[in-house]
Amino acid sequence: MNSLKERFLRYVQINTESDPNSASCPSSERQWDLAKLLKQDLEEIGLQEVALSDKAYLTATLPSNTNGPVPTIGFISHFDTSPDFTAEGVKPRVIENYDGRDIVLNSQKNIVLSPNYFPELTNYTGQTLIVTDGTTLLGADDKAGIAEIISAVEYLIKHPEIPHGEVRICFTPDEEIGRGAHHFDVDAFRAAWAYTVDGSEIGELEYENFNAAKAEIRALGKSVHPGLAKDKMINAITVIREVLSGLPENEVPERTEDREGFYHIHHLKGHIEEASAQLIIRDHDRAQFEKRKTHLESLVRAAREKYATGIELDITDQYYNMKEKILPVFPIVEVAEEAMRLVGITPILKPIRGGTDGSQLSYMGLPCPNIFAGGHNFHGKYEYIPLQSMEKAVEVIVRICELTATKSPETWKQMRS
Repeated sequence: MNSLKERFLRYVQINTESDPNSASCPSSERQWDLAKLLKQDLEEIGLQEVALSDKAYLTATLPSNTNGPVPTIGFISHFDTSPDFTAEGVKPRVIENYDGRDIVLNSQKNIVLSPNYFPELTNYTGQTLIVTDGTTLLGADDKAGIAEIISAVEYLIKHPEIPHGEVRICFTPDEEIGRGAHHFDVDAFRAAWAYTVDGSEIGELEYENFNAAKAEIRALGKSVHPGLAKDKMINAITVIREVLSGLPENEVPERTEDREGFYHIHHLKGHIEEASAQLIIRDHDRAQFEKRKTHLESLVRAAREKYATGIELDITDQYYNMKEKILPVFPIVEVAEEAMRLVGITPILKPIRGGTDGSQLSYMGLPCPNIFAGGHNFHGKYEYIPLQSMEKAVEVIVRICELTATKSPETWKQMRS
């Protein structure tokens, strides 16, 4: 699939880093560069209803080639890259027949992609890897998903003997800053369900994610000369520290896994008169998620009473576990699982330790599990993707379309809205 590799290499070299400090949509003007190119590519392969909205949401349609009652399904990916690491001047490097040893990404800066640190690399010995030059991220998250979706629908166009219903696709901006679904028009998309092609290693199939909230604590203090401070000074830093010290020390990202939730303090600043902390709260279990928020509220309340000073807490829910919306329509997961097995992939069903546009879309009325795009080590200089994983993602998308069209209509009638 040379066109798949060439597409991907072309897309990742366009900087589409999103900007969390911008209120516009898309958050960065550079995202338009890829959005407009993708529009041309979709038109060139023969898709219909190709449309780019004023918010940079790109949609298109592959018409059904069957006469039966087949549900319209969708595939969704995002074209922005994470602001966590630069995407300026991406120089992808293709390594044929990987030998299982260290890959020197940048000899001048001694940046090495090593199986000693990333042991899963050895799973791809003998395959073709696409890596960075050690100075940028790669952008497989999620330009791999975009290239795979386009290659899959192009394959269906070129092979009309493969039955499929109507297929809708959408490429979105700003997923990396949590806004990818904010301007998604579910009604206009008209799909019964969709799949985000935004997972990591080959075989990933996900329909669970964290419940998520963000929190900010702000404390006011009173500055007094330290030599005369007894019973007078209120150190806002101390107030914040006391709140944070009440959080369970082992319930942090670096000490949790699988379905274990956490608190994550990601910003802390201040001085005697004023201090603040920003953190996120995550848990797969909704009841435990609510308990975490309640616990933080109790810590702030106790600090307010102890220090008799101004301390405020703002907690904002960000998204919820899509499992609640997927279970009533679980055949859409089973179809993806069957598609993987048919192309020789063992499905890996596991919860996402993060969020996904699919979560927000599921709560907006578009059930949306997530399937693998094939990349590893997203959001950094050690990002890489095996070409063979990308090719398998294309095969899975094609098979999902075919299975959806050939399943008994009773399969879809069993699903509960």
